[in-house]
Parts: sequence; structure tokens; C-alpha cells
Amino acid sequence: MALKLSDYKTDVHNDWCPGCGDFGIVNAIQMALAEINIPRHKAAIFSGVGCSGKTSHFINVFGVHTLHGRVLTFAQGAKIANPEMTVIAAGGDGDGLGIGAGHFVAAGRRDVDMTYIIFDNGVYGLTKGQASPTLKLGEQTKSLPKPNTNYNVNPIGLAVTSGFTFVAQGYSYDVRHLKDLIIAAIQHKGLAFLNVLQPCPTYNDINTRDWYAGIDQVDEAQKRHSRIYKLEDQKYDPVVHYDEESELNEKLSQALIKSLEWGNKIPIGIFYKNELISQYSERLIDKIPNYLENPPANQAISSKGKPITDVSKILDSFEV
Repeated sequence: MALKLSDYKTDVHNDWCPGCGDFGIVNAIQMALAEINIPRHKAAIFSGVGCSGKTSHFINVFGVHTLHGRVLTFAQGAKIANPEMTVIAAGGDGDGLGIGAGHFVAAGRRDVDMTYIIFDNGVYGLTKGQASPTLKLGEQTKSLPKPNTNYNVNPIGLAVTSGFTFVAQGYSYDVRHLKDLIIAAIQHKGLAFLNVLQPCPTYNDINTRDWYAGIDQVDEAQKRHSRIYKLEDQKYDPVVHYDEESELNEKLSQALIKSLEWGNKIPIGIFYKNELISQYSERLIDKIPNYLENPPANQAISSKGKPITDVSKILDSFEV
């Protein structure tokens, strides 16, 4: 039975600020799940702490509201335990690239088949607008007493160099394009990262919706032009087609170069895609041959209060 978009919505009251980009991101996730028609009991949303942490409350699939900076650890554990689940992790730029930065880099080494979406607005919105790791050096949003004293993290560049095998960027006010990116991320065979640029109408008075739309700049014909452009419109090819070092280096290099664009030209779309690298589940099969046929989530772990499952082999696989 085909599910409708409304089937993926909950009745939980949403108290995000009017105009927040979070609304567009949640709508895009719901639209993506509906278009793929993923059964609700076969999908799970994990969210961190912050405004975006409420995401798991608003999407009608299994939801887990986790700890600050730890969303990737919970989500990876769930996917490894139950590889049949479609797993999406969601969190803010502070949650994922500040306190969670170590987990972000470690996740890239594993290539677990799941999707991670960062809501990127440059500020810690839930705690009154402090500078997040993605706010640029010298910028001063309305709640900062002084300009930001730190260089920013490059989310796309960090994901590419950390080993994510699908790296993309979207914009929260282009919901249909964002929906297509989420579908591509979910269907990717490996660890997918999607950075979503979004305005924070309450605290970030620099990167506003009007700023992204280019209202403050005009071209030679005195017509407004958006700062946002789509990589696919430039015939950009992000896919690693051959298992050759030269092509891999070329694709990584072009993704890194594009990730540095900001200001008057900001790219959205897929920067990098490589399905030639082994997924983490394939490496587990080398150690646990029946892993996919009998994953941990399908095993009885106790009988009459006594443990009956030996998980020592899978625990050994996590040793460094």
C-alpha cells in the first residue's frame, strides 16, 4: 500500500520561529520518504540537541532524540544492529561540527550505509545565537558583542577528506531540490552527508533569506540574481566511475575546490559520490559471515532474564 505525504507527518506542535529554515528541511525529508515510499516501521530518524533536535518529533517514523554531539554514534549503532532500516541522522552545525566533530570524522572511516543531514545556519539558535563552527571569521551576528574570532569549519571539505562517500549541499528554501538530494542520499550505497544552508531569522541577521536570494546585489541589467546556483546546471560530474587513483584524486580535488565557494556564488547539489568503496556491512561480513542473515536486532538476547546471545565477535570488530 502506497503511503501519502501526510502519513509521514505527526501531530506534535512545532514551535520553531516563523521563517526558520528547519521547516523546509523537515518538509523535504517527509517528501523524500513519501516519494521513495519507505514503510514507516523500516525507517528511523535520530536527532541531536538544538533547534534541529526536534526533527525526530515531527516525522512519523521511529524517532530517537539523542545527546548533544552524539547523534552519529546512536544512528550508526542502530544501522549496524538492523541493516534493513533506513537510518537518517539530523543535527545542527554546532551539534555536528562543534562538540560532535570527532564523531563526524570517525564516521567517515566506517562508511555505514546511512544519511546524515546538518542544518547549517551559522549560529547556536537554541542558546541565543552564539557563533557556531560554520560562522565566518569576523562576522558579527546580532547577538554577538564582538565579531567572531574563529575561522569557520568547511562542512563539505571536512566530509570529503574524512571519507564520506556521498557529499552534497542543499538550501532549505528550495524544498523540491532538497527533497531530490535527500532521496539521492538515502539511495546511495554508503555514508551520505548533506549540509543544508538555512536562514536563522531570529539570530543570524547576515545570511538571511534575502541575502541568499541576492536582494542586496544586482547584475548589469539591474535584475536580482540569487547567490545560490546548482552544480548540475553546470554539467558538474561528482561520480567516481572507475577504481583508479587518478580519477579518485580528480573528483576529490574538484569537490574541495567547489566547497570553498561562498559570497556571491554558493553551490548546491552533489559534490562527490563514490560507491566503489566497501560499505561497513561488507567488512563485517568478512568477520561474521551470517551478519546480514542474522543481524543483532533479529536475535533474542535473553531468555527468562538470562543472556543467550554471544556478541563477542561483533564487539571484537570495533577494536582499533
